[in-house]
Amino acid sequence: MQYIGTILSDVFKVTQLYSVHYFEFEKNYTFEGERHDFWEFVYVDKGEVGVVAGDRRLILKHGQMICHKPGEFHNILGTGTVAANIVIVSFECGSGYMDFFNDSIIQIGDTEKKLLSLILKEAKEAFSSRLDIVHLQKLEKRDGQAFGCEQLIKGYLEQLLIRLVRDKGGDKEKGRLSKTNKEMLWDNLTGKIIGYLTANRFKNITLSDVCWYCGLGKSNLQVIFKESTGFSVMEYFRYLKIEEAKIMIRETEETFTQIAFRLGYESIHYFSRYFKKATGMTPSEYALSVKINT
Repeated sequence: MQYIGTILSDVFKVTQLYSVHYFEFEKNYTFEGERHDFWEFVYVDKGEVGVVAGDRRLILKHGQMICHKPGEFHNILGTGTVAANIVIVSFECGSGYMDFFNDSIIQIGDTEKKLLSLILKEAKEAFSSRLDIVHLQKLEKRDGQAFGCEQLIKGYLEQLLIRLVRDKGGDKEKGRLSKTNKEMLWDNLTGKIIGYLTANRFKNITLSDVCWYCGLGKSNLQVIFKESTGFSVMEYFRYLKIEEAKIMIRETEETFTQIAFRLGYESIHYFSRYFKKATGMTPSEYALSVKINT
């Protein structure tokens, strides 16, 4: 019996990567703008920013993405009220399907967010260049990079393009399986826990407090939350506090002692220790790095 192979087609083929960035901008950030001959995605991970795209002036909010086509003048400006965390990926792709992204603002979903997260993760493995440098002209490859990380970046980026066209365009996925009752229950419970932690990020709460709120034992609660988020409950709570601290450093004139007190830390010493553990920098170093990088 003779077997005949089937050639698989590519709807998107990314041929070059120019940049992968994760920026934490101050609320009054300004940039002179630029144009180049390749595509660029801008995604708002937190907050909001002003965006210039050709002759359009837009406000891009949390969860939204815009794609700048080759040759289009574009710019990012702080709104003056809210700091923003931004993901930028620029690349070369000659597919005609890229026209789908012209003049579009897209609200992305969990699958697309996960793919962006994976792109950032593999970029840190693949390149020694810092991902928070604005005027980075070339990504420098890391010596001894993780096996296959460059191909994974390409694959995740191509998956992202396909998912965006499928979910936001005319080609809707057919036969998609709905989530199981267990998955929906866990999602709802995880969302409830995150909401409780977020609402209490300025307080000191314990795992017992969260268990009481949700009506679950510690073991079950930890298993469900870890499975859904990859964090333990209290790890996530500490993460929320540090993220809030970073926003306060960038948006307010409060001292580090005042910020530590507002977030419920026993002392500036404990606050600084947890902040450095989470970010790799002291609060003072973080404040300076934001100003330098912007």
